[in-house]
Amino acid sequence: MLSAAPYTLLLAFEYMCRSFPLRVGAKPAFLVLVLILAGCGGGGTTQPSTQTVQGQGYRFEAPVGWAVTRKPGESAAASGKVNRVEVRTFELVRPYDVRRFHAATRELDSVISRLASQLNGRVTSRRTVMVGGRKSRSYRIDYGDKTQQITFVLKGRQEHQLLCRRLESGDDEPCQGLLSSFVLR
Repeated sequence: MLSAAPYTLLLAFEYMCRSFPLRVGAKPAFLVLVLILAGCGGGGTTQPSTQTVQGQGYRFEAPVGWAVTRKPGESAAASGKVNRVEVRTFELVRPYDVRRFHAATRELDSVISRLASQLNGRVTSRRTVMVGGRKSRSYRIDYGDKTQQITFVLKGRQEHQLLCRRLESGDDEPCQGLLSSFVLR
């Protein structure tokens, strides 16, 4: 039994042959072309390249096939010993006020410098980014043959730390996907 797409193409071929007479040798060539095109595309489905990871009050996308784990205050997806995307949530002592972003930036810069020192690494990037519709602070630390990207998303009394770890020479797509797909609910 023909699927709908090739059957529709055959009907179109029949209509075209009746409406627009072709030279005798052109019809078989046109029919072969129609059948080739009918076999291309349209019938297959593409597999998703990401999976949704849910946490308490947020969600993000991680590469499909990565192992997902959840603990109180943390959701992560990992592949092997190095590749990892995760979100950890902490409660702040005082509610975050967006008007104090510059003061928060100075404090986060200091925290990241200490973390880089503990890892025997160096901070290679400090930048302000929009994540989940919020002005956020993002850092990259290189240590050994690894890179760790940490982004802080603050809202009310919650601090969300988005972490992506990979080999320094590895694919950055999971890290970019974490930042672009992170949504607060």
